[in-house]
Amino acid sequence: MLEQNPKLIHAFGALAELGQEVANKNNFQETIRTSLHLLSGALGTMRGGVARYSRYGRELNMLAVRGLGDDFPLSLSVCVEDERQFLTNGLNAIDAHAARVLPFFQVYATSFERRRIELFVPLIIRDEIVGGLFLGEKATGEGYSSYEKEIICAMGRHIGVAISQRNLLAEIERHSEENRKLFDDLRRTYADTVKAFATAIDCKDKYTEGHSVRVGKYSELIATELEWSPEQIEGAATAGYLHDVGKLTVERKIINAPYRINAKESAELNKHPVVGFEILQAIHHPFTDVPLAAKYHHERLDGRGYPDGLYDREIPYIAKVVNLADSFDAMTTDRPYKARRPAIDVVDDLRRNAGKQFAPELVVAFLRGVLRELKSETKDRRFRRLLGREYMEAEGLMPAISDALNELEPTTTLTYIAEHATELRTEVAEGRTSL
Repeated sequence: MLEQNPKLIHAFGALAELGQEVANKNNFQETIRTSLHLLSGALGTMRGGVARYSRYGRELNMLAVRGLGDDFPLSLSVCVEDERQFLTNGLNAIDAHAARVLPFFQVYATSFERRRIELFVPLIIRDEIVGGLFLGEKATGEGYSSYEKEIICAMGRHIGVAISQRNLLAEIERHSEENRKLFDDLRRTYADTVKAFATAIDCKDKYTEGHSVRVGKYSELIATELEWSPEQIEGAATAGYLHDVGKLTVERKIINAPYRINAKESAELNKHPVVGFEILQAIHHPFTDVPLAAKYHHERLDGRGYPDGLYDREIPYIAKVVNLADSFDAMTTDRPYKARRPAIDVVDDLRRNAGKQFAPELVVAFLRGVLRELKSETKDRRFRRLLGREYMEAEGLMPAISDALNELEPTTTLTYIAEHATELRTEVAEGRTSL
């Protein structure tokens, strides 16, 4: 029999070679069409079709057709009785003329007779209907032999596997998309909550309204300039938004004092980093270093900061970012006892304190961002919105920034340090070290 059916054997081998393609969603339709044409050609029939089964709609929806004409239904309904019988019979060829007892063949009798559909093979994979294979009469007028039906069923299984794989991929993609949307919603909710919390923090200080929000934005800008990952940039912004959360426990009269506070009041105010750390540490954050930024954002590279007097590498890197953002906002914002400083003086302060209070590479990153803004090289004009046009366009500001960068950049390899910082942040996240 094998020698009598070389075309069938050849076709079956060709279909087997398509196995690697069926999982590729881009080739799925082509794979189904190719399979149908190979099978039809090998059997000598000019009519056939492959349909995918929808469990939800109980429908067989055509994926590929050959010679069935425009009037052949592209969607065929399957009732519960049909489905039950198909599953009982398994993946076996059903003679369309001899199966009139089933509602499926009664409903579509006219269509099957008009197109001379001889066989229907329910494609069943792992006790589940995934599709159906329709085959018309052979060109010779001969009926299908038992051997040919076995080959058809074997090829039908191959096609059924392709459909099943495609269904599985579609289901995975659907769940993945749902999870992605859920994750995005949670991230947005978290971000909105953080911003609302930052606003609540600032409400306690009438003189520095918007401070936490601005520090968050400046921290985001620095991280962006350092070319951190989107997740790291979002984490930097969050750290800036929440860095002063500990101030919620400080008396309002101390925060809003229109004078330089005394030693006792200063000691009380200086507790807010530790209190902030304790508050944030109890919360599960998507960004693990947010509590560290709150605790150490007043530390300095030279060890003269608080609460622990840490030096340089002892300070978590994210705290260095927030420290710069916090200090910049303090210098460019009116306080109850001190007016904001001129823009050029602020740039000079950043330059002089690079390596003392601030990490030099962060100062460079920040000033580069400001300079690009002034040169209109940025699209969103973030600095202008935060500081105001008059402040950003102060006379002599661009030359002052350029001079500061010329002085700082020869001793600061921004790319190297930024990459190094990213590595360190990864180590911290994995618990392998403390910056």
